[in-house]
Amino acid sequence: MNLHALRLFYTVAEKRSVTRAAEELNISQPAVTAQIKRLEQEIDLTLISPKGRGIFLTPAGEQLAKHAKRLFSLECEIESSIQQYRDGTAGKLRIVATYLPANFLLPKWIGLYKQQYPEVEVELTTTNSSKAIDHLINYQAEIALIGGRREFHSLITSNELFEDQMLFIVHKNHKFAGKKVALSEIVREPFVFREEGSSSREKLFSLCKIHNVNKPIIGLQINGLNETIRTVIAGYGVTFVSSLEVNEHLAQEQVAIVYVEEVNLKNPISLCTREKDELTNIALNFIDSIETEVPPTKR
Repeated sequence: MNLHALRLFYTVAEKRSVTRAAEELNISQPAVTAQIKRLEQEIDLTLISPKGRGIFLTPAGEQLAKHAKRLFSLECEIESSIQQYRDGTAGKLRIVATYLPANFLLPKWIGLYKQQYPEVEVELTTTNSSKAIDHLINYQAEIALIGGRREFHSLITSNELFEDQMLFIVHKNHKFAGKKVALSEIVREPFVFREEGSSSREKLFSLCKIHNVNKPIIGLQINGLNETIRTVIAGYGVTFVSSLEVNEHLAQEQVAIVYVEEVNLKNPISLCTREKDELTNIALNFIDSIETEVPPTKR
């Protein structure tokens, strides 16, 4: 079916006048009439008949006009959807992140973003850094937020948003609370560690190797950040964490910092995308919103 002719017919049906339809479409009246005649010949049905200065629709014309209305309404909806996607105001954004940004940064960032772009569907996947990079490379996500590493795959472009301070944390009444001690002293205390493979654990072991001191005593190993910190709050051991993970507990004076001499370790938080890929406006809008949320002192 000739959709151009169908559109002309639908406009005539809506206006109940060939003249008014021609004026709206900015084409000649004979051209409108000729197109509708061709459409009638194509489908072998009479659609309109003259009625005074206007026209009336035959039963076949009424039925076709109903279908045409649905068709062109859907066309308008598609055009609107495409424009929204082009503008970045609708569609789907898939984000993959490691534990730290997923739990301590993205809830706020996504909440603020959704207030500005409520029609965008946001899907967040939390995993380790290696899997996060795989998600990005394999087009399972548009953006990755990764904490704890500075070297990335050659197919990845990374932008370090800021560095978060790594801290030694103890119970507020611990003998080292708020004090300055040597690394060799703090490692004699029992540590509450995350599971093997956690970035904070690997960082501390590397730190001990660099400074030629013994590895810390593993007093307790817990598979979970919240459980690790809660154990220290309860009064047992030392833990080594990123400041974002304990800022709330420090503010509530549930834990205290131990200032370890010659230790100034930072945890980088990076925003990653695929190398040479053109980002959608949905992703660009989200990145813009992240940039405004990063504290100026940490950029």
